Order: sequence, then C-alpha cells, then structure tokens
Amino acid sequence: MRIFLLICLLLLARSVTTSAQQVKPFKAGDRVVFTGNSITDGGRYHSFIWLYYMTRMPYMRLDFFNAGIGGDVAGQISERLQEDVFDKRPTVITLTFGMNDTGYQLLTGEKADSNYRAKIEKSYRSFLNIENQLQKYAGARKIMIGSSPYDGNAKIKAGVIYQKNEAINKVIDFQKQAAKTNNWDFVDFNQPMQAINRQQQARDSAFTLEGFDRIHPTIDGHMVMAYLFLKAQGFAGKKIAAISINASEKKIIRFENCQISNLTGGKQQVDFIYKANALPYPTDTVMQGSGKHGRSQAGAELLVPFEHDFNQETLQVAGLAENQQYQVKIDDKFIGSWTASQLKSGINLAKICTTPQYQQALAVMHLNEERWAIERRLREYWWLQYSIMKPHGLFHNDSEATVSSLKQYAKKDFFVAVVLNTYYKARLKPVRDAWQKEMDLLTNEIYRINKPVAHKISVQAVNNLNHAITQK
Repeated sequence: MRIFLLICLLLLARSVTTSAQQVKPFKAGDRVVFTGNSITDGGRYHSFIWLYYMTRMPYMRLDFFNAGIGGDVAGQISERLQEDVFDKRPTVITLTFGMNDTGYQLLTGEKADSNYRAKIEKSYRSFLNIENQLQKYAGARKIMIGSSPYDGNAKIKAGVIYQKNEAINKVIDFQKQAAKTNNWDFVDFNQPMQAINRQQQARDSAFTLEGFDRIHPTIDGHMVMAYLFLKAQGFAGKKIAAISINASEKKIIRFENCQISNLTGGKQQVDFIYKANALPYPTDTVMQGSGKHGRSQAGAELLVPFEHDFNQETLQVAGLAENQQYQVKIDDKFIGSWTASQLKSGINLAKICTTPQYQQALAVMHLNEERWAIERRLREYWWLQYSIMKPHGLFHNDSEATVSSLKQYAKKDFFVAVVLNTYYKARLKPVRDAWQKEMDLLTNEIYRINKPVAHKISVQAVNNLNHAITQK
C-alpha cells in the first residue's frame, strides 16, 4: 500500500509540473518587473529566470527588476505601483501575493473560516484596485503568478497555521480569473510545489520547499519556481546545442543551434570546430543553511527534471572503432573519456563543469549573483521606506532625525535592526545612484562576456593516445 501511494504521488507530481501553462516568452528589449512580497523581495527565482535568458539567448538583451517588499499585502502593493513598478518603465509586469493577505492567526473551526473569509474579501477589494491600475498601464503585458504555497504538512518545529494554503488558493483563483478576463498570462507555483512537497514527504516527513518557517522557499525551491516559469514559457525540450557526426564517414549527420566546420579524422580520431549559439545553464552547488538543512540551487535537479528539459548540449559520435575507449578534449583540454558505444548514444556536455563553455557561463552566473546582491541592498532600503517609514509619515524623509528615530525603533523591531546598517548608506542618494551604476555595469559586462565562441573538439582513441606518448 505504501509503494502504491508513493507511485501515485510521483505520478501526481509529474503530471502537475508538466501541465500545460502558457506564458509568452520575453522578447528583446523587455524590461520585466517582478512585483510581490518578501518571496520576491528576498527571493532568487527571477534572478534564475534571467540567468536562463542570459545564457540561452545571449544576443537578446533584457532587464529584470525586483519590486518585492517584505510583508506586503495587495493593498500595499496597490499603493506603490506607480513609483515602484510603473516608474521603471516596464514592458512586462508580473504580480504575486497572497501569503501575507491570508494572515498568520492560529485559529481553527468557524473562527478560522470567518477570519479567512474576511481577509480574502479584503485582499480581493485591494486587487480590484491593482487590476484597474494595470488595465490603465497599457505599455506592458501582465503575468499573474499564483503564490508559492504555505506548507502545513512538513513535520518541522514551526507551528502549523491550519487552512492557510487553502485560503491562498482562493486568492490565486481571483488572480487566475482576472488573467482570463483581461487576456493576461498566468502561471501557478502553488499546486506544483505542493505536489513536490507531498512526493518528497512520502520519503522524508520533514522535507519542505518552504523552509523552516513554512513560508519562504529554500534556494532549490526558488530554482523550482524558475523551472515552472520557464516551462510555462515553452522552453522545455529546447537544446543548448546538439551535434551528431559519423567519424568513419567524416560526415555531419545533424546539428542544432550551432555551427560545425573543419571536420577531419576517422575511426580512431575525429576533430572539428564547434560554435554553439548558446551557453549551458550553470547551477551553484554552494550549500545554504547548516548541517542536514543545507540546500543548494543545483539540488533542484533532484526535484524537477531541469537538466533533461532545459540543459542539454549533446555530442553524438558514430562510426568509431567498437570496444575502444575515447577521450574528449575541448581546446586541447581533457574533459572526459567514454566508450565508442557511449559516444554513439550521446553525452551531455552541459553536465561537465570543466568545459570552456560551462566556465564561460559560470562567470555570467557569478556576475549575475553579484548584481542580485547589490539589488538586495537597494530593496532593503525600499522595504524600510514603504513598510516602516511611510506608515509613520516619514516616506522619503532620510534626515538625521529619521535616523535617530529608526535607531530607537530598531530596539523593538528585529527586522529594522537587521537592515539599519544598509539604510545608513542607502539613505544618501549618491550611494544609491552608485549602486545602480554598479548594477548597470555588471549587466553590461554580462551581455559582453556571454557570447559563445568557437571551440576545437577532439575525440581520440585512448590506445592511439598511449601509442603517441610511447613514440615520443
């Protein structure tokens, strides 16, 4: 019975993550603003999505902007749309909310039902105002994003807020309806992520994509969100590049999204020049969190088939001598050895982090991470402005008196205390301007170094190689 249940959960997770959600891909020149709460504000999914475009479409310049504010509900998002979203001159606006709208009261029964009904109704009224503003802002297309879930099932220390995710899904329902009515795009994170949670919890009851607080997705959770978004945009199955050659016939059988030239050799060795039109997608293996709770971006591959769907750079070589081992070099750098049979079936170069093209993509990833870190500092400044200063009548008032007030306020508010050092710097406009220039510089550099270059690929029988070394 347990095996049957596990199979059912696996099939459910697979069916949900592969469901046909349609979101039009971004186009050259798009300025994409991701609007939301802390899951967007401090999250990584939009940065991971942008990294896909940076590496897969290196000649198509885009600009992404984080417009998340921690703690926001729909009403607060509505109030800052002009300054924090529209003033960025977006051509695409995404919107996700609902986690905070549904509250954090530990209620059950009729009290919980009544509480959620009131909060959902309030959120809906605020959303109508958002919808009206989005309709009037005709210069951008809109994408409604169903919030990542609240995980009430994981066996972790954080107390459970019952029925919360059901309430979040009611918020998602009116987002989805608005998307249908206005001909906007819609993608849901909630149900697919919940399906993955259930699948993993069948093996590990403490597993959650939503972190220790059941709310904020882990680093691999954000990678899952990027996967779901890119899948909705229709990129699954699109290869980085594909090469298929016959060595003995010195013949190119097939090539996809790349160019191949100067093919020479035979059964024992084949050489050619290869230039892809894209780079592999690099994933960070650095663990975030401590001990058994540590997670990494690369760990998302255990949860969704990102590599299979999005990260294939295949090399197939037929016509080699059977029952022999071959080494593969790129630009005279050894990257691995395989049998003739394995090379005939094909290998995925994108899995090999030592290839020159992966190393090139890795530099793009690190520059993008640096850009994200600077943007986070700016978002901390704007969080303090919108969440703390504005309710106290101090919006845009960065005076010394405000600094003194915030110092006092920080003594009773942990979150203010955490960002206060950043605020000391960011309240000075020349500092904010310099940070923005640094982000622009990093983005420009990314789009300078992300252009694929030609590489020489050599496939040589190992016994030939040993013979050559002996002769020397």
